[in-house]
Amino acid sequence: MKIENRLWLSFFLMVIMPILLIATVLFYSVATNLKQVREVYGVKDGDYSVLTNASQAYEHLTDEDYREIQSLTRTMPEKIFTKEWQNKTDKELQKKNTNLIIRRGETVIFNGRKDAELLQQLPAYEGTGEDAAVTMGTEDYSKLLLKQIDFKFRSGENVSVFLVTQTRGMIPEAEDMLETILVGLIAIFVVSGGGMTLWASRGIVIPIRRLETATKRIARGDLDFTMEVTRRDEIGELCANFEQMRKRLKESSEEKVEQDRQYKILISNICHDLKTPITAIQGYVEGLMDGVANTPEKQEKYIRTIHNKASEMNTLINELTVYSKLDTNRVPYNFQRLNVEGYFTDCMEELRLDLENKGIDLVYRNECDAGMRMIADPEQLTRVIHNIVSNAVKYMGKPVGRISFRIKDVGDFVQIEIEDTGKGIAAKDLPFIFDRFYRADASRNETKGSGIGLSIVKKIISDHGGQIWVTSKENVGTTMYFVLRKYQEAVNG
Repeated sequence: MKIENRLWLSFFLMVIMPILLIATVLFYSVATNLKQVREVYGVKDGDYSVLTNASQAYEHLTDEDYREIQSLTRTMPEKIFTKEWQNKTDKELQKKNTNLIIRRGETVIFNGRKDAELLQQLPAYEGTGEDAAVTMGTEDYSKLLLKQIDFKFRSGENVSVFLVTQTRGMIPEAEDMLETILVGLIAIFVVSGGGMTLWASRGIVIPIRRLETATKRIARGDLDFTMEVTRRDEIGELCANFEQMRKRLKESSEEKVEQDRQYKILISNICHDLKTPITAIQGYVEGLMDGVANTPEKQEKYIRTIHNKASEMNTLINELTVYSKLDTNRVPYNFQRLNVEGYFTDCMEELRLDLENKGIDLVYRNECDAGMRMIADPEQLTRVIHNIVSNAVKYMGKPVGRISFRIKDVGDFVQIEIEDTGKGIAAKDLPFIFDRFYRADASRNETKGSGIGLSIVKKIISDHGGQIWVTSKENVGTTMYFVLRKYQEAVNG
């Protein structure tokens, strides 16, 4: 949600939500308390005037008790003088803020209010038997409502039963309702205000603080974190842009570190791989100069060795030059439609003689149709094959070896498999053999090379739109696989 929309919605909710909650609280409170009023005060036909007339409400409060006692004076008056009835009745009346007082003759035999001064304020025996409620006239007891039942006992004694009700400005149910409404209003404003504040805080303040923390981490050079984007508003877009910036900074930093590492490896490899032939050349030249090679045979051997070492140096420099051009995309590819059978037949004839001179058999099998063509740069593809074969020869590690070529049709691609019977590649080295300047540690002192031959292969195949992968087993051999796209004539519908 956009921040502007969030602010408008926040304003709308802060106005509407309290109104709805207040209406809910009022409805619930009024409904609950009116139900109690109906039950306690016997309200009928929806006449709730008792809510505004406390005296009337309190007068109705004990109507039923009054009638029951009045009926008891006529049928079983002697029960009124039992302690059990007196205590039980007073306890029930206390639930209605009312107490029971019984006067027999001039003696009060039961006083539920435990107020001796009140006894002196009680009205005299009148014997009217009418249902009447009066408010105490004295100032100290102006909030007491009396209902008086007078009757003569069989012995001729005057007996008065008083129901004394403690009144207030409004009935308890009305007070409870107002208290509930007041507490509800306070809770509504606190909850709604707090909720809107929290919502705004989570929506605006918290993301800004996260951004602030992230910028401080970047300022310290810490890029190893993730700025999560969980929103679709302006701040979400800002977080997304910030995360993209962090990723680019991290990638640039990692690339720089990797480039520095690779350049160090390159320099180390070049120093090592150039020092060996240069040292050999220097040694043989000094031998010629010092007359150690004092026969034509020795001189020819020394000169041939110097030539071979110079060729190694030239090969290394050429590989570095090629890779530099490939890495900076400065190699102009000349893609052509090549006949698969014709190209690989010529390539095998060229390789066969060289491999036989090194004691390595060449096995070739083409499973593609005679007219099948592929899209490739013949010069760069030849470089790929020579690099793979040279690598296989270099790590053959056996006096007699075999290299097998298999050409297969795999749907839209031509798959080339080059299998050797060399010493294989360790499982721990297998994932890295296409990395620039990578060579297994064990091979450093046994073989010569820049360590970029296979990285050149991977780059060329990738630029052809193909893929390359490898399988290997130590002391058994290695198989290189790569695929090139076939040329297919467009079919007119």
